[in-house]
Amino acid sequence: MRKRAAKTFSDRVYDVVRRIPPGKAASYGDIAAMLGTPRAARGVGWALNALDGDTDVPWWRVINKRGAISIRHPDVSPRVQRALLEDEGVEFDASGCVDWAAVRWVPDELAGTLTTRRTARAKDTSVREPRRSS
Repeated sequence: MRKRAAKTFSDRVYDVVRRIPPGKAASYGDIAAMLGTPRAARGVGWALNALDGDTDVPWWRVINKRGAISIRHPDVSPRVQRALLEDEGVEFDASGCVDWAAVRWVPDELAGTLTTRRTARAKDTSVREPRRSS
């Protein structure tokens, strides 16, 4: 019996991103959390940054946690990503952010379970912000 090669983190990122439907978006942290690695948002960004130009992975549907574009690829302008999202019906406000309530994609099997750290912190009153030293 032949062993299957384990999928790499990047392959798993691409599998999830391929599932994001047109007109929806997810944050880098959302994708990381869906993979069971909630602190790997930067790893998601690196995986998407490594894609070839002729990929079938809809990389433009992944944006930062504020709902803004934060692409840092030498060959792709943030304007390209915004145009691709707008072509799918995603709207941006004056500050360049999307309305997460309208566009955030969460797979059916995770509906109600996926929360960002910010959402979890807002729900848990026992969590306090660290004190800043002066």
